[in-house]
Amino acid sequence: MAELIKGKEVAQKIREEVSSEIEELQKKTGKVPGLAVVIMGEDPASQTYVNNKEKTSKKLGFHSEVHRLPESTTQEELLQLVDRLNNDDNINGLLVQLPLPDHIEDEAVIHAISPEKDVDGFHPVNVGNMMIGEKCYIPCTPHGVIKMIEHVGYDLKGKNAVVIGRSNIVGKPVSLLLLDRHATVTITHSRTQDLPGVCKQADVLVVAAGKPEMVKGDWIKPGAVVIDVGIHRIDDKLKGDVEFESAEKVAGYISPVPGGVGPMTITMLMHNTLQSFKFKHGLE
Repeated sequence: MAELIKGKEVAQKIREEVSSEIEELQKKTGKVPGLAVVIMGEDPASQTYVNNKEKTSKKLGFHSEVHRLPESTTQEELLQLVDRLNNDDNINGLLVQLPLPDHIEDEAVIHAISPEKDVDGFHPVNVGNMMIGEKCYIPCTPHGVIKMIEHVGYDLKGKNAVVIGRSNIVGKPVSLLLLDRHATVTITHSRTQDLPGVCKQADVLVVAAGKPEMVKGDWIKPGAVVIDVGIHRIDDKLKGDVEFESAEKVAGYISPVPGGVGPMTITMLMHNTLQSFKFKHGLE
């Protein structure tokens, strides 16, 4: 049976470190890092996620702002708010919760956020810097995935890593981070031939496919590290992209759903906001 990589425990350790550092910084500077979140409309999943961000940031000692806008808000009005928050000295991290309503261009909003405050790591400047190995904000979910693998002391050097999914939010950035740690990386997607066969070669399998329980136990190499990024509500239960029951019997390590990658995403957002504050105050 696989050993569980409990994101909740890894996240708690990092949160304690962040909270302690904020206390120290407040003594030194008289200030605390500030995080602003902008949300449009009433999407239930987004509301839950934003509420969790607000609750976590306040608990850790951040200055926290949530700007809740009606779905009818125009793109121009949204961009004006982004510009104001870009220029607000109390705000070190700024994110606009996706998805946005259809009349708003996601790219225009992402591009409008100052790269220095882009703690989601989605701005092209941060994406480009990550590609060439320069200092940047690493997207939160991929960063969390890497932290979970490192937590169990797994050495990625020379290992075969397979990523299912090629999104800009998870698949592509996590592939770069694995490559940066000297893994040999294969990115797969809906047009990959013999996907189960490709997965079976993986020492590390990161699944961000967006399809519930797609990856079965017989897709997994015995002893592999399996990180399940997916989350789906089915019959009032939360399931991942991996069929946990069959996969757990084959893998060496596996992240559960819930309690796996989810808690890490918000934690790495807090980590990035703290880094932004330190950079601004010359404390890096």
